[in-house]
Amino acid sequence: MASLQPTIFVLFGATGDLAKRMVLPSFYQLHVEGLLPEEWLLIGNGRHDTSDDEFRDHVHGALKEYGSELGSKDWDGFAKRVRFAGNGFTVEDPGALPEVVASAKEEMGEDAQLVHYIALPPSTFQDYTKALGAHDLADGARVVYEKPFGTSQHAFEELDKVVHEVLDEKQVYRIDHFLGKEATQNLHVLRFANGMIDGIWNAEHVAQVQIDVPETLNIDDRAEFYDSTGAVLDMLVTHLFQVAAEIAMEPPASLAADDLQSARETVIGCFRPIDTAEVVLGQYDGYRDVEGVADDSTVDTFVAAKLWVDTDRWRGVPFLLRTGKMLGVSAQRVSLVFRKPENSPLTDLPDDGAVLSFDLSGSGSIDMAMTVKEPGPDFDLSTGHLSLPLPSVPNADPLSPYSRLILDVLNGDRSLFTRPDGLAHVWEVAAPLLNDPPEVKPYADGSMGPEGSADLAAPCGWLVH
Repeated sequence: MASLQPTIFVLFGATGDLAKRMVLPSFYQLHVEGLLPEEWLLIGNGRHDTSDDEFRDHVHGALKEYGSELGSKDWDGFAKRVRFAGNGFTVEDPGALPEVVASAKEEMGEDAQLVHYIALPPSTFQDYTKALGAHDLADGARVVYEKPFGTSQHAFEELDKVVHEVLDEKQVYRIDHFLGKEATQNLHVLRFANGMIDGIWNAEHVAQVQIDVPETLNIDDRAEFYDSTGAVLDMLVTHLFQVAAEIAMEPPASLAADDLQSARETVIGCFRPIDTAEVVLGQYDGYRDVEGVADDSTVDTFVAAKLWVDTDRWRGVPFLLRTGKMLGVSAQRVSLVFRKPENSPLTDLPDDGAVLSFDLSGSGSIDMAMTVKEPGPDFDLSTGHLSLPLPSVPNADPLSPYSRLILDVLNGDRSLFTRPDGLAHVWEVAAPLLNDPPEVKPYADGSMGPEGSADLAAPCGWLVH
């Protein structure tokens, strides 16, 4: 990492929830692991006139709450590189940021790489992008946008136009932290490095694909944001569609950024528009009682949907997508359910008797379920399980998804970031659901969703239950 040029990392929304939970702990992990450039500064930005020391105290509290154990880690070495530029940042008034950035460049040199991370709601992206251009902070900079990149097809098109008026595409990093997960990246390696897997990665052998991210969490700490998005925008058209593309893509020419992005965006272009008859939306009981949520809100906190991929490899195989809040189980799992053997002499084989799964939570694992004879005197069938926790692989040193993606930004590697052509088609795929959604059904806290959602995954049902 010593070869990386000096870097000035500007974090917009530095005192917000996303920065506190994800960005700051991940940046700190890179520091502890020695993966940052030799010379770097972190500049937080926000509306208040916060001092450097006050911001350092905030960062220290965030790390203690959400980050790695501080213990003997190098907090002092980290803290001395932290600054704050307050009083907001708009086209009309840039606050203290230009002055603080100019001071940082005097300290580190004019060739310091400027990285802007916009950890704010999508409604602010246009204004902050315009302000970067207006105050000469865009030239040569890399700009990270949180998801969702827009909240509708029209909003996406407007935002994309503004972004490209200020920035070249090569400067833009649209982050989706599911693409930074170790197990998501292992989808490629397991498939492309192992012939026994590559040969069965198709509709001839796979009956259905499940991408399942149920959550036991509520939305109390982000109610205002969530009530303006819901599960469809927060998860379905972002994380779950991108993971579906990782599974469904054709082999890229290489794993270089352009080739990998092209393979991902090409297959997204083959996603069939959602059929709302194959979607179940829900809202958990008590959602409207949360402070910040409208009393008559019809926002979805649950979505289950079928997605069809019209390629020769996957035609006819349902991709089953599910996510929701306040459910009975938390999981992040991708599962390929294999077809029963044709002309088998065995009868009554289970529908879910052969499954290859990727646990995306934590550092991840790869799991296999298969039908076996139950040991004993009788010829009874059972299901056996094999698991490979990825941290158990020799020399494993996993990074959190945000840490991995921030490191890629510092390295200028865009392979795990989304491109506008693919995102444009994502909005076309989601348009029927966004424009004419089905009725939002209630569901009880601790259940696995509203009535009808289980039927989507027939015949084997949802594997996470």
